[in-house]
Amino acid sequence: MVDSDVMIRARGLRKSFGDFEAVRGIDVDVHRGEAFGFLGPNGAGKSSTMRMIAAVSPVTGGELRILGLDPAADGPSIRARIGVCPQEDTLDTELSVRDNLFVYGRYFGLPRLEVRSRVAELLDFVQLTEKADAMVDDLSGGMKRRLTIARSLINRPDVLLLDEPTTGLDPQARHVVWDRLFRLKQAGVTLVLTTHYMDEAEQLCDRLVVMDKGVIVAEGSPLDLIRDHSTREVAELRFGVASQGETHEGLAARVQDLAERIEVLPDRLLLYSLDGEETIAKVHERGLDPVATLVRRSTLEDVFLRLTGRTLVD
Repeated sequence: MVDSDVMIRARGLRKSFGDFEAVRGIDVDVHRGEAFGFLGPNGAGKSSTMRMIAAVSPVTGGELRILGLDPAADGPSIRARIGVCPQEDTLDTELSVRDNLFVYGRYFGLPRLEVRSRVAELLDFVQLTEKADAMVDDLSGGMKRRLTIARSLINRPDVLLLDEPTTGLDPQARHVVWDRLFRLKQAGVTLVLTTHYMDEAEQLCDRLVVMDKGVIVAEGSPLDLIRDHSTREVAELRFGVASQGETHEGLAARVQDLAERIEVLPDRLLLYSLDGEETIAKVHERGLDPVATLVRRSTLEDVFLRLTGRTLVD
């Protein structure tokens, strides 16, 4: 029996390229109307997973169902019911804003009158009505991103796939995109996204998985992941170069018992604890005098870096 509430279901999902296994047997359920995120460093398997979900890359092993359908047998039917917003804007620079949407709508075989109505509706939704006759090259980066999102919605998709939806945008443009995506979720559209911005994942995602080296290393809501893999607060301590004749490792050893976990970075120490202010007070009691201190709440970025490491992956 198929659960109609489950829009995407994967069991033991695998993807290989020759001898390299990019996705190594993951289990995922995405429910109707939720925003679900895939997080992970480069090479974690996010993009390979998204391409399988988009029914444009064949499954190597395991089971995958999209909208209750098998992508191996029902690829065209699946693609007709999903929207895809790629990481790179692939807009037609030879066409106006309006015509970018109109031509794309015709690809789906929608009648001209319906497409015209849908184009007007989407331009209003992404706040580009006044730019309808402008050429794509005349748009800002944020406008191009909103147009790409509008294009991905032309077929009224049940599921919208978003690959790094706000990469390269300034903070104001990012917040406008977040607002549009939140409105889509309120309207019942299921969102599946990848992002490198941890604050974006916290803002948008109801649930998410953290992937590393082709497997899922954690799953849950942002708050659940922070609770399970970090502490309530983080105290950041910055010391001068070779402060008091000690390395950061030596300084960390002197306060090791004051926090649940300590991370030594080149420019500071991170002390993970329940009460950051109390931790800093105890650091001073030990005779240490940081040049700067900061107490903040734990974030999804703390979780991400703990689970996947700080080593740069090319």
